[in-house]
Amino acid sequence: MRVLFASLASVGHTYPMIPLAVAAREAGHEVHFAAGEEVHFALHQNRLEPFRPADVFYEMYAEDLESDLARLRPDLVVHGWGVPGAAIAAARAGIPGLWHGFGRMFPDGIGLELPTAIAEAPGRPHLDICPPSLQDKDFLTGADRIELRPVPFAAPGEVPTWNGSRPLIYLTFGTAFATSVLLTTAMAGLAKLGGWVVVAAGRVPPTELGALPAGVTVRPWVPQTDLLAHVDLVVHHGGSGTTLGALARGLPQLVLPQGADQFANAEAVHAAGAGLRLLPEEVSVETVADHARDLLAPRGGHRDAARAVAEEIARMPSPAEVARRLPDHAKRG
Repeated sequence: MRVLFASLASVGHTYPMIPLAVAAREAGHEVHFAAGEEVHFALHQNRLEPFRPADVFYEMYAEDLESDLARLRPDLVVHGWGVPGAAIAAARAGIPGLWHGFGRMFPDGIGLELPTAIAEAPGRPHLDICPPSLQDKDFLTGADRIELRPVPFAAPGEVPTWNGSRPLIYLTFGTAFATSVLLTTAMAGLAKLGGWVVVAAGRVPPTELGALPAGVTVRPWVPQTDLLAHVDLVVHHGGSGTTLGALARGLPQLVLPQGADQFANAEAVHAAGAGLRLLPEEVSVETVADHARDLLAPRGGHRDAARAVAEEIARMPSPAEVARRLPDHAKRG
């Protein structure tokens, strides 16, 4: 069977789809991946046959994919939530398709079209990587969902070293939402706890952060998936990939949302008891230190709640299990 995956050209949208695409390839299916060139390196590394439809850079419209659907003639299209145009193109061509989520169903008004409202591609099931306890309740009851375990993915790299005798805290605001003020404020608060702090600075040059507090290491990028295996606390912006990656490891989180779907993710983590949140107007050196200290408490209920969500995630069907059922979804068309 030939399967075409399609995604926005961003880490946050493409990387959650890679585990299923790899599982489909390992199950013997021919896999191709349509996306802008920004994410091609990781796709090439996993032998997923990436290509750039038309003149796509980030977004994808139905017309961008039409000629490639005629060329490849896939049996199934797996289209990310961020590319409704790919779903529309597949529906117009009479090709069965599956929506692939990147986390919790995002709220309206963040600059993306809700996949549940795309009338031109009706009746398409959703591959849902969000554990049900955190998922939007209306989406849980109103959508045709296929549960899929979220498997954190990141390009390989060198994990920074630290002394394991003290707690390790990971600080990130993703690839797009970091500012020097936000990072320096959070670093100063976390440094008060006497642990080790590893910072992924994202788009902020480390030289803009000035003198670093003791115990703080800053890198432009870190291999998040590998680092999370050693972390005691994650402090971040509430991006779906980091949120689910930390939950899969049973790690408590301090979420400092900045935009997009991050406020809804922060609320879900807070409501589940798996972490705390600070809204932009609440962030200070003192509040970051106080909240992080609570989350690092060895007998804290937040850690227990995070571990319960990790157990829930572990029970979700793996990418390999879902990949074996992809031919059934192709037949539904």
